[in-house]
Amino acid sequence: MSRFKCNGFTLIELLVVMAIIAILLSLAAPRYFGSVDKSKEAVLRENLAMTRQAIDKFFGDNGKYPDALDDLVTKKYLRSLPMDPFTGSTSTWTVTPPPDGPDKGSVFDIKSGSPDKGVDGSAYKDW
Repeated sequence: MSRFKCNGFTLIELLVVMAIIAILLSLAAPRYFGSVDKSKEAVLRENLAMTRQAIDKFFGDNGKYPDALDDLVTKKYLRSLPMDPFTGSTSTWTVTPPPDGPDKGSVFDIKSGSPDKGVDGSAYKDW
């Protein structure tokens, strides 16, 4: 019988475990990053829909569109301006004026200020 007993792992055992972990990570990482982009797109769609609905309510109540996005917050149509999930800011929204002219207000529609493209290939600024 041997007097010494080894309580550790061999180098081969450690390398095998690390290789298994690397293979599992290489399978999981693409799915994770794809789901992050999809969730950001879902948040963008919801923020656009919510803000456009608030703009329409503002128009229905006042007979004109807001002069700035901040008017939606000051008149309590929104609690706060939603953040663009791709730019990470509330100040990068692109504002579209009404087709009727400037006497009807300044904010007819909003779009994302991000230059990126979605999973389907369309630009976020066109949503």
